[in-house]
Amino acid sequence: MDTKILLESGTNELQLLEYTVGNNSYGINIAKVSEIMTDQEITPVPNGPDVVEGVFIPRDKLISVIDLHKVLHVPQTNSRKTFIVCQFNQMVVAFHVTAVKGFQTISWSDIVEPPAVSGGQDGMGISTGVAKINGKILMILDFEKIVSDLNRSNGIDTTGLSSVDKASIDAGNKRIVVADDSPFLNKMIRSTLADTGFKNVVSFQNGEDAWDYVNTFKNRCTAEDITDNIACVISDIEMPKMDGHRLTKLIKDDPILKHIPVILFSSLIDEQMIRKCKSVGADAQFSKPQITELIRTLLNLISQ
Repeated sequence: MDTKILLESGTNELQLLEYTVGNNSYGINIAKVSEIMTDQEITPVPNGPDVVEGVFIPRDKLISVIDLHKVLHVPQTNSRKTFIVCQFNQMVVAFHVTAVKGFQTISWSDIVEPPAVSGGQDGMGISTGVAKINGKILMILDFEKIVSDLNRSNGIDTTGLSSVDKASIDAGNKRIVVADDSPFLNKMIRSTLADTGFKNVVSFQNGEDAWDYVNTFKNRCTAEDITDNIACVISDIEMPKMDGHRLTKLIKDDPILKHIPVILFSSLIDEQMIRKCKSVGADAQFSKPQITELIRTLLNLISQ
């Protein structure tokens, strides 16, 4: 797997692994993919959710298997079992798919938000983006939501949040910008901020809209008062139109906007991704579901 594209900072590009479930085509960011496996012996889990096919143990590591055919309500069309093993949110999960087709390098700007439709057998309700590549439509599924629907603690973990001091009246009134393409996680982040005392939260579901909003403050603020208008930006990394790295780089390359703290909050955070986040100027980065540590850091950044 060529990971060179993952090491470049703020290019707004990614590599998708193309795969099929039934007769439909999908794509997943290869940053989430650990490996592709076939024909593993699966042990069923008693009384488990229907979409959880079971577990297998490659190289002495227990991995849960989620059957995307059942998630998407489509019949299996291939007797040979193919698994995309993914690592995100500090966990490892295998997704049973019909077949893997190969890699596609595209720009996040080529990915648009899905139509405002929920449910359906095509996975629209759990899609965060739609990419058109060589005349073919690839759906980008919200894997975090699929897993969180099975276990809410895998979404955002608020353990310990009650011990965090509430935002003061002054801090709570400061404007926080949130960018996250998952409607489910976007809402959870906003709700958690509200519970902590932040009343002025503006949210977007892609990096481009977030950038357009932040950029409007450049000509009406100075370097000294910009953080009085936008106290912090909290952004996902994977987003349609513009990713979080590109958003961060645009903010930090501007002589006025660069004073705005940027926190990257993503399921993809690992040692390599931390280096990339720092290279584009992020003030902090946390792996979902570490919302408690994010809130603590947010309060510290605002108080500086």
